[in-house]
Amino acid sequence: MSRDYFGFSFIRSTGRNSTATGVLNNPADISVIVVYFLVVLAVGVWAMIRTNRSTVGGFFLAGRSMVWWPIGASLFASNIGSGHFVGIAGTAAAGGIAIGGFEWNALIVVVILGWLFVPIYIKAGVVTMPEYLKKRFGGQRIRIYLSVLSLFLYVFTKISADMFSGAIFINQALGLNIYLAVVCLLMITALYTVTGGLAAVIYTDTLQTIIMIVGSFILMGFAFSEVGGYERFQELYMKAVPSITANISESCYEPRADSFHIFRNAITGDLPWPGLVFGLTIQAAWYWCTDQVIVQRCLSAKNLSHVKGGCILCGYLKLLPMFLMVFPGMISRILYPGECVSLHGSLWCSQRRVVSSLTTSSLLPATLHHPLQLYSCLPSFANVSMSSCVNPSDCPTIICGVHYLYFSIILFVISCIIILGISLMTKPIPDKHLYRLCWTLRNCTEERVDLEQDDWVDNSKSNPMDIKEEEPSLCKKAVMCFCGLEQKKAPELSPEEQAELQKKLTDTSEVPLWRNVVNANAIILLCVAVFFHGFFG
Repeated sequence: MSRDYFGFSFIRSTGRNSTATGVLNNPADISVIVVYFLVVLAVGVWAMIRTNRSTVGGFFLAGRSMVWWPIGASLFASNIGSGHFVGIAGTAAAGGIAIGGFEWNALIVVVILGWLFVPIYIKAGVVTMPEYLKKRFGGQRIRIYLSVLSLFLYVFTKISADMFSGAIFINQALGLNIYLAVVCLLMITALYTVTGGLAAVIYTDTLQTIIMIVGSFILMGFAFSEVGGYERFQELYMKAVPSITANISESCYEPRADSFHIFRNAITGDLPWPGLVFGLTIQAAWYWCTDQVIVQRCLSAKNLSHVKGGCILCGYLKLLPMFLMVFPGMISRILYPGECVSLHGSLWCSQRRVVSSLTTSSLLPATLHHPLQLYSCLPSFANVSMSSCVNPSDCPTIICGVHYLYFSIILFVISCIIILGISLMTKPIPDKHLYRLCWTLRNCTEERVDLEQDDWVDNSKSNPMDIKEEEPSLCKKAVMCFCGLEQKKAPELSPEEQAELQKKLTDTSEVPLWRNVVNANAIILLCVAVFFHGFFG
C-alpha cells in the first residue's frame, strides 16, 4: 500500500515479515543529501590540510588552537545524536515535557566542567582521561579498565544506535541496503576523523550544529503553525488520544495530568523530581565532566577563557531541545492520532519504522515537505503509567519498583561509602605525586614526581650513529601525508625550551577582562537555568 505525503512517497508492505519503506523520488531532495555529505567531507579535508597532525597534541587536541565557538558547537553536537531526535520526541509524545529536564540539567553541569574539572586536567598536562587516572593513582590496570569500559559503552550504547538510525534514514530515503548504508557512514566518518584528527571532528561538528538548529527551527515553526500557537497546543495535547487503545484502562493511554510539568510526584511520577534533580545530576556529572569525548574538546582550547566560553555556549544550546524536539514530538501526537497505538501500557506513536535520522542533518527534504510527519514515525519508549496496564507483574518491588534515577542515587551513596572506607584504611599518596592533580594542590609550583613514567619515550637519540634511511616510495609518501604521518625532523629543544613549552601547555591563567566576561555569563546561564526550571516546573 502506498501513500503520498507532499511529494514524500511511502510504500507500505503489509506482509508479516516485511518492513515499511519510503524512498525519496525528488531529485532535488536527493541532491540536498548528497551535497550535505560532500560538504562534510570538504570541511574534514580542509581541517586535515590546515592543522598539524604529526604530533600527539596536534592530532588529539587540534594543536590546542581552538576558540570558544567551535568548542561549544562541538560539545553540543557530540552530545546530541539521533537517539535525541528519535527518543526525546517519542517520549515527549507519550509523557510530556519532563524528558526535557534531561537536557536542561546540563546547563548547570557544563559550568562545573569549565570551572572545576578542566583547570585540573590542563594543569595535569594530560591528553586523555585514562592518562589522568594513571598519573593520579598509578598503575596500568585502572587506565586499561577505563579505556575498555569507555569503548564498550560507546560502541554498544551510543555509536551503534546513532549509526543504525542514520542507516535507517539512508535506507528509507535512497533505498540503499541498510548494512551498506552503515558501512558508508562509517567510511565517511573514519575518513575525516582519522585523516584530520580532532580539528576535523570539531569543524564538522560545528557545521552539523548549524544545520541541526536551522532545520529544527523550521520544523518547530511548521509544528506550532499547524496547532495555532502554544496555548492551543497545550489544550489540544491534553485531548490527544491514540486511535487504537485495546481493552485497557484510560490512564494507560490518556495524556498525563502533569504533562506540562518537569517536576513530578516523587512516588507516582514517571520521572520523579528527586531523581531528576539528584540522580540525573550524578549521571550528568560523569558524562559531562569525565567523558573523554567531552573533555577532549575542552582541552583543545587556546586557553581557559575559551574553555569556559565554549561551555557557556553549549549550555545555551542545550536550552533548545525542549523547543526543537520535545514540543514538536508532542504536537505529532495531536496531528497524527492514527499513527499512535497503546500497547502493553506504553504509547507507541508509530506503526512504521523511523524514516529519518535528524542527527545526520536536520534540514532534510522530508522536513521541508511536511516536517511533522517525521515525528509521527518516532516510537515512544516511555511508559505512560508506572503500573501494569495489562498483566500484573510478579517482579519483586525491590527490583522493579525502584526507579532507575533512584537506583543511581543508591548506587552513588554505596560507592562513596566504599571508596571513603578503602581510602581511610590505606596509606595516602604523598603530596609530591599529586601536585596539580587535585583541587587542593592545583596551584603548587613544585615539580611533580609521577607515580608511573610516561609511555611516550623519545628514542631519536638512542643510536648515536647517524644511519641513512631509505627514501620512501611515492605511494608511501602520499599515504603518510594523507594520514598526517609525514616524517619531519623537528628542531631539537633545549631543556629550558622544553620546560617553557610544558609550562605554556599547562597554563590556566586568564586575561582579567575575559575572565570577568565568562564569569558573568556563567552567572547569567545559571539564572536562566533556574528560571526555566521554575517556569516549566
